[in-house]
Amino acid sequence: MPATPPDAAAPGPGRLTRWLRAWRPAPLAVDARERTRVVAGAALGLLAVAALCHAWGGGSAGRWLVAPLGASTVLVFALPASPLAQPWAVVVGNTVSALAGLACVAWLPGPVWSAGLAPALAIAAMLATRSLHPPGGAVALLTVLTGVHDLSFALSPVALNSALLVAAGVAWNHATGRAYPHPQRSAATVAGGPRPGYSEADLDAVLARYNQVLDIPRDDLRQLLEQAEWQAQGRRLRGLTCADVMSPAPLTVPFGAPLDEAWQLMRAHGVKALPVVDRYQHLMGIVTRADFLRLAGIGPRDGLGERLRRALQPTPGPMSDKPEVVGQIMTRQVRVASATRPLAELVPLFAGSGHHHVPVIGDGNRLVGMITQTDVVAALLHDTPAA
Repeated sequence: MPATPPDAAAPGPGRLTRWLRAWRPAPLAVDARERTRVVAGAALGLLAVAALCHAWGGGSAGRWLVAPLGASTVLVFALPASPLAQPWAVVVGNTVSALAGLACVAWLPGPVWSAGLAPALAIAAMLATRSLHPPGGAVALLTVLTGVHDLSFALSPVALNSALLVAAGVAWNHATGRAYPHPQRSAATVAGGPRPGYSEADLDAVLARYNQVLDIPRDDLRQLLEQAEWQAQGRRLRGLTCADVMSPAPLTVPFGAPLDEAWQLMRAHGVKALPVVDRYQHLMGIVTRADFLRLAGIGPRDGLGERLRRALQPTPGPMSDKPEVVGQIMTRQVRVASATRPLAELVPLFAGSGHHHVPVIGDGNRLVGMITQTDVVAALLHDTPAA
């Protein structure tokens, strides 16, 4: 018997109700501090632009400041990460839109044709120049309605207004901790940690099928999706502690272990890190493959093995000008976790900071285990709630 479609199993609101709900605005997920930052920046930024342009234009009515700049102000100060608010979009988008309006005034018969087609021509010009900026449509329409014929209108006040607004936006956003201009990368770069369950190609394929202009940078979208995924996975890990998934009784080396002995131990057991402990199993540091490679020196691959062998070879006699034991090359500052620490708290550490292994300590600060990225991934894969 075929399964019942989800929509048929549980009747939801009617089509009219769903249509009406689509008109309801979504809540803004910004706090009072961010709202204050946006409002203050918009006020100060546009005030500075108005003052400079008024002085430059001598106060002539309608030629020192264009009204669509108010809409540009909203984007620059309230949505500084948006592709529609970037400096190129603001300056070039408004300028080519003014040129589109001027072209319609010069070539089309009558204001109706000009008013109807100027915004469309402006959109085409902005898409062609990769400078889509919503206020540009208003700039084109304003140019037509005021009957401007002078080509200099596109430079002053339009381009001048836009450039000064961008300068104010750069200064204010930088001073208040917002990246502006915001890098518009075509592919996100996420350092360290397990990757989410989709690839860059998957994200690109979905965006291609969506086939609409996004008002969010691609790298920000990727980061938001990853954070949401890690949030969901952290919820699944709730209730698990480090002790539940760690590798107990990990391999260790004492502070005074010869370098060659520690290296051979790592190779024999296929591990990338060894905790360094004292006689009471107190953690003193950690030695990794990277520590050994730094000891050998960084350079061309040719001869690296030979340099490593020379570095590991004990120096005869009591005097040595190079490290001889593990304690001399180990990393002393080590991120650790208690055995009772919730595993979910370690997910951001592995995901975003490049950590691959975290020693686990128990009573008396003694080493009791090691937790790795592999352990966390295994817990994520096997701790799936029942459907």
